Amino acid sequence: MSDDLVNTSILVDMFSKLDISLSEMQIEQFLAYYHFLVKKNEVMNLTAITEYRDVVLKHFADSLSIVKVYDMNACNSMIDVGTGAGFPGIPLKIIYPHLRVVLLDSLNKRIIFLNELTGMLKLENITAIHARAEDAAKKDTYRERFDLCVSRAVANLSSLSEYCLPFVKKGGMFVAYKSINIDTEIDNSGNALSVLGGKIREVKKFCLPDGETERSLILIEKKKMTPSVYPRKAGIPLKEPL
Repeated sequence: MSDDLVNTSILVDMFSKLDISLSEMQIEQFLAYYHFLVKKNEVMNLTAITEYRDVVLKHFADSLSIVKVYDMNACNSMIDVGTGAGFPGIPLKIIYPHLRVVLLDSLNKRIIFLNELTGMLKLENITAIHARAEDAAKKDTYRERFDLCVSRAVANLSSLSEYCLPFVKKGGMFVAYKSINIDTEIDNSGNALSVLGGKIREVKKFCLPDGETERSLILIEKKKMTPSVYPRKAGIPLKEPL
């Protein structure tokens, strides 16, 4: 069996465990995404995960695990804060092409990569923005404009909420992708969420399709507008969590 057939089989199997069926075009897009990611990773630091099965599991399937807590078909606009190599934003866009997506990252070379990638994959209505979350969230173009904000960025939940909740419309959702050990983070986030206008609706702990890799999703509803003073200036949310 050829490598492409084996790789397709792995991809289809992983996604079927999330009850997601892939079209031929989506399969081609994910395979192209993988090859481009690995090629570019040789000259710039995009990911420490490069083996095909691991990328499918820990990047692609992990990105789509949001379906366990949120109806993506009911979402029209989404921002991915600290997107890095495009996770979870691009896998979500591939599966849900109706989405209007903004990918936000503070490193310009990643934005260049993302623009090349989205062009190659022929994705429409998706924009990569070079900015810090603290700055972008102050702009009317982005502030409280999105149905959904997602982030796999490595930051404590209090800091991450200050970065992300200002982008979310009242009644919208922020979903934080986390490891399994998040109870302390959740306990410490109460004040931040109260101040920023968010409330935890659900914490979903689960395993990825390999049955071993443990993950958590924290679903936070935007209950009221975020005060205009937040997010605070660059660097402060991380150094001094609310």
